[in-house]
Amino acid sequence: MNSRGTSYLLKDSIPLTEFSASGPFEGHDLLRRGFTSVKNELLPSHPLELSEKNFQLNQDKTNFATLRNIQGLHAPLKLQMEFRAVKQVQRLPFLHSSNIALDTLRGNDECISFEDILNDPSQSEVMGEPHMMMEYKLGLL
Repeated sequence: MNSRGTSYLLKDSIPLTEFSASGPFEGHDLLRRGFTSVKNELLPSHPLELSEKNFQLNQDKTNFATLRNIQGLHAPLKLQMEFRAVKQVQRLPFLHSSNIALDTLRGNDECISFEDILNDPSQSEVMGEPHMMMEYKLGLL
């Protein structure tokens, strides 16, 4: 055999990185990301749609500004820390979470809204394979 080994055979070969799916024609990984949704790629069809999407964020900003003017800087900071702490406590990624603590902090626990009636976990489309979802969340995949 040649003294160069098999490296001279690989010189003219195509590297495997050129076969990887990247760019505009990349394949979608169904196991990790689920089915693609055209809805997420569409632009807002109505001027108020963007406002409705950010309604809770805008309402929180307004409430924090009002709270700061009335009680001082410490009140909105304390409330934001509580929001962050409540958002970190969640169920496993494949189980539905009601986020009752967050609703209680926001004052939404006493009112019945659209999500309370039509947000049935048994009709949810986010159910996936539990092991794959946990490995993805922990960064093992």
